[in-house]
Amino acid sequence: MKILDILLRDAVIVDLRATSKREVLEEICTAVAAAEPAANKAKLVEVLAERERLQSTGIGEGVAIPHGKVAGLPRLMAAFAKSSAGVDFDSVDGQKTHLFFLLVMPENAGGQHLKALARISRSLRDPAFRRAVESAATREDVLRAIEHEDARF
Repeated sequence: MKILDILLRDAVIVDLRATSKREVLEEICTAVAAAEPAANKAKLVEVLAERERLQSTGIGEGVAIPHGKVAGLPRLMAAFAKSSAGVDFDSVDGQKTHLFFLLVMPENAGGQHLKALARISRSLRDPAFRRAVESAATREDVLRAIEHEDARF
């Protein structure tokens, strides 16, 4: 699975302004809803916030992968956001989170979302890829870094 196949290019944020977990979800979901007419921002935020209440998706090393199944979505979709300042996202390592890959899928997504989670997680474990997206100054820089990473798989 290629990340660019599911990434909403218009939902790539390189200057996330959010300063709290809730604001991160709101800001990224706003971008997803603007990029995908079938996505309802309020519903996305509700599902993702509920998932965060169960357990943080902050996986450490400055990375979080908020995800959830949302009724009414036409397909699996991803968004990306970067916060230079970092946000307290209740990460497992207690550090601020700088990179966010949001993943939402239809309720009937089956195992497809697990493959996407595994693919994104594997890429983000690579320090070179993390550095590439952390240093990205523009949306195009992020897309190039992801394209380069996709070419490895």
